[in-house]
Formats: sequence, C-alpha cells, structure tokens
Amino acid sequence: MTTLPGGLELRTARPSDLEQIGALLVARGEEPDALDHRLVVEGELGWDSCAVVVDGDRVVSTATLLDETVRVGDVVLPAGQVELVATETDYEGRGLVRALMGWAHERSRERGHLLQVMIGIPYFYRLFGYEYAVDIPRARALRGSLPAQDAPAASVLREATRADLPALVALQDAAQAPYDVAMPHPADRWRCLLAHEASTTRVLERDGVVVASARTGVPDEGLLVAEAAAADTAAAGDLLAALRGLGEPLTIVHRPLTVPGRAWADLLEPAGTDATQYYVRLERPELVLDALRPVLTARLRAAGLGRDVVISTFGRHYRLPWSDDAGLGPVEVGGPMQAPGVARGAGVAPDRLPALLLGQLGIEGLGRLHPDVYAPDAELFGALFPPLTADLLTYYLPW
Repeated sequence: MTTLPGGLELRTARPSDLEQIGALLVARGEEPDALDHRLVVEGELGWDSCAVVVDGDRVVSTATLLDETVRVGDVVLPAGQVELVATETDYEGRGLVRALMGWAHERSRERGHLLQVMIGIPYFYRLFGYEYAVDIPRARALRGSLPAQDAPAASVLREATRADLPALVALQDAAQAPYDVAMPHPADRWRCLLAHEASTTRVLERDGVVVASARTGVPDEGLLVAEAAAADTAAAGDLLAALRGLGEPLTIVHRPLTVPGRAWADLLEPAGTDATQYYVRLERPELVLDALRPVLTARLRAAGLGRDVVISTFGRHYRLPWSDDAGLGPVEVGGPMQAPGVARGAGVAPDRLPALLLGQLGIEGLGRLHPDVYAPDAELFGALFPPLTADLLTYYLPW
C-alpha cells in the first residue's frame, strides 16, 4: 500500500472493490468495461493484476496490467499491457494515473516484462514513457458497389465457443507467421474474448470444420471486422460472403499479409491518411537489445556483415561486441556519447528506439524524418534495423 497526497492510498484491488471498479469503468468508459475487468481479475490474471486508489472506502481510480508476448523474428519478448484505466472526474489532475502507471510498470518489471505495448488516447501515455512505434492496420470500408454474394450452403457462420479455441489459435498463428513482429492473444485472453461484450468472435465452419474466423465490433455505423483469418483463399471468400450476409455495411481492419488480407485487398476502399500507431515503452533498452541478439546476429550474417555494433542514445550508449563464431555478444552499457560516428556507431534518440526495433520504417526511414536518428555506416545499420512488418492483437479492437 502506498500513501498519496490528500490522504489517498494506492493498493492492490480486492474482491470487495469489484462493484465500485465496475461502476467507475462504466462511468468513464463503456458499459462492457465492467465485464472485461471481472473476466480478467476473476479468471485470467487474478486480483494482483489490478490496482486502485481509494479515498477511505471509495475507489476513485484504477488500472489493470495484462500479460503479453511480442515475437520479433524467432525471439519472444515478455511484455505488459496497461488497460482499464479510469479516474473519477472530481479526482482528476491529482497525479492518480501517474501513480497507477508507476505501480503497473513496477509490477511489469516483477513479472519479467521487457517492454509494454498498448492502445491509448492520443499523446497522454507519452507522459509515462510510451512512444508511438508500430503502425495499427487501417480500417477500410468494403466497396459498396460489390454485388451480393451468398455463402456456400456448406459454410456456417456462428459465434465461437470454447470448443473452438484450438482452431482459433491455429488460424491466428498461421495469419501472424508472415510478420516480422507479432503479438498474439495469450491462451487465457481467448477465453475472455469469447465472453467479451464489446466484440464478438465468430468462426466459419465448412462441412463441420472451422476454416476461418474474425472478431466483429461496432464502429460509428455498420460492422467492424478485425482479426480475420482463414485457412485458404476459398475460406476467406466464404467468410466475407457470410459476414456480408449479416446485413450491415462492413469496415475491415486490413492485415495485408494474411490470407483474407490478400484475398480482400482489391475489394476495399482506400485507407485513410491519419496516423494510427500502438504505443511502446522500453524502460531498459539493453535488456531488449540483449534478448534480440539472435535476430540481430542473423540479419548481419545474412548481409555478409559482422563487426562490433554501437548505438548511442546520446545520454547512454550500448555496445554489442562481435565475434565470427558467436555473433553479437552481451550488451555493454556505457555513458554519454554525443558523437557515435567516431566509434562507427549509430545515433538514435531514446524515444525513437521502440520504432527502430519494432516499427515499419527501419533506421533509414526514421533517419529521413528525425535528425536525431542517423548512421554513418548505412549498409551495416540498414541490415541491422530494416523496415519490419507487424501484427499486434490487443484486447480492444483498433478503429
């Protein structure tokens, strides 16, 4: 328990707080948020995953930390995601969310998370060390001029049940396999999503076998289709026909490397031009760089390059020594380095590191946008940090 100014206290949530937390989440968010919170604390992660700020017996602020994994190449990084954040209006501006984010990040460290990933309101979470890093797939309207099409009689679209979990996981594993960076739903999360009221997980059966799936939600109008996955192009076509048969205009979150993404690409309206990205927070970049050494070594070997790597964030620098036998060795952390080019290194502002390691621009693209990202050895660092494709599945659907 932590004492905050004004006699408030921050502590781990308790079962006796459930009703108040649910009421607060609904008042400051959406009606389904109360159920989502209950599903997490009573099933997925337990009460230790949630914290509250209380004024006496009154819950006035709350946040919940979820467990995630982020795959980069063949390396899986344990990660956290902060969700279900809310504060009573008459307690805003008192640093309660900052205190809760501090609690969440400390708990995340204790769980062994190397980074945090989240969807959040614009700008706000940059105050707590998060930076925009990974593009969110665009939601694109299905062209209204398409002729009507009936799903084949052998195909049945229905809501998913727990019996479908192995098929759902297998479909999404296959859908995410082509991506350089992927965040799947954890096993327990799937069970929560089946009971989730803000979205509906659906499967398409062909002759009694699940061959496609999608999560649907409600955008401003019509039906939002996200996380679509299919065993083959025919299944993707049948899934789209069945979704259209629900009678609502469709807006589709386009995942271009998946089977539905490829099959439906020419059927969608052009994407909007507004920037939408996931937040990422790296508290200790050296831990992430160290974990990624197998991936980074493989990139250098594939390019026929190999030498010590130096990355300076100006206030600190990171050296990965190279050996021909072992590749990149453990990260060595050093002090300020204002001129990394002298050490044949790259300069990367610390708030650009998440995008460098996980994003779609690579070091060359980031360097075109930001003067504080540069690499005199363009060949080596271009091979080390290329543009990456990414697919992240989060608790709430992107809009």
